[in-house]
Amino acid sequence: MFTTLFTHPACLEHDTGLGHPECSDRLRAVLAALETEEFHMLERQEAPCATVEQLLRAHPQSHIDRVLSLIPDVEHAGVDADTVVSPGSGEAALRAAGAVCAAVDAVATGQSRNAFCAVRPPGHHAEREKAMGFCLFNNAAVGAFHARAVHGLQRVAVMDFDVHHGNGTQDILQFDPDMLYCSTHQSPLYPGTGDAGEKGEYGNCVNAPLPAMAGSPEFRHAMTHVILPAIDHFKPDLLIISAGFDAHSRDPLAGLHLIDDDFVWATRKLGELARTHCGARIVSVLEGGYNLRALASASAAHVRELMYC
Repeated sequence: MFTTLFTHPACLEHDTGLGHPECSDRLRAVLAALETEEFHMLERQEAPCATVEQLLRAHPQSHIDRVLSLIPDVEHAGVDADTVVSPGSGEAALRAAGAVCAAVDAVATGQSRNAFCAVRPPGHHAEREKAMGFCLFNNAAVGAFHARAVHGLQRVAVMDFDVHHGNGTQDILQFDPDMLYCSTHQSPLYPGTGDAGEKGEYGNCVNAPLPAMAGSPEFRHAMTHVILPAIDHFKPDLLIISAGFDAHSRDPLAGLHLIDDDFVWATRKLGELARTHCGARIVSVLEGGYNLRALASASAAHVRELMYC
């Protein structure tokens, strides 16, 4: 069994306009970093489009219809002040969510040991009924419910180390006692959620906010004393990682000071828990990261560690 990379050229066709931080060059940088010789063992698969049935497990039909109706025939359209769509955005969003479902299929059936979804648009800000924060559909949540519905993986943990709190994933998962959402993130920062007191309907949301300027010691302390024990106690059947790399010290949109080795360390620790509880089943999906060099380096470090999990 190998680590499988899921991506699709359509994800490059989501054009957010000149100067937008969530641009196609982000994905190009990640894919270029994964083309080097050390990644020749990666199994590579094209991401399918998510089906309406898959999307409906995380979003109502009204949300799906609204998102797709906003896709313009030419140029750009605004979903909100931060979120821009273009003619290629609909397929890109469907491929991004579909990648996570296909990755779940691969690890659930033993075709892959784990998987990384190099896709865009990202998803963790997309709430059940609201697209926002560069996100249209919640890729991680769609994958989590797909794991249960199709493969009987009842208990799914989502660990989000993006610098921004995944308000959308929390919004969707918090009312399901067999879903766990865990997050480290800078606070205060967009979107303004993720206080440690936000615990979900069943105590199934675990937030570890970090102050601006926090770095490796604070991040590793939060992981060691808050996040990893919660996942260990939950005993998931599948672990999904919302892998945002904008907590990197070089990222322009936030103020944390992580380095590549922090993402390696976190991936290793999550891999240890996955081996203990869920047969090493991990699906990781790209979220944020806006300095191209830092994003390429950190995502490559993350995938490299996945290959040894």
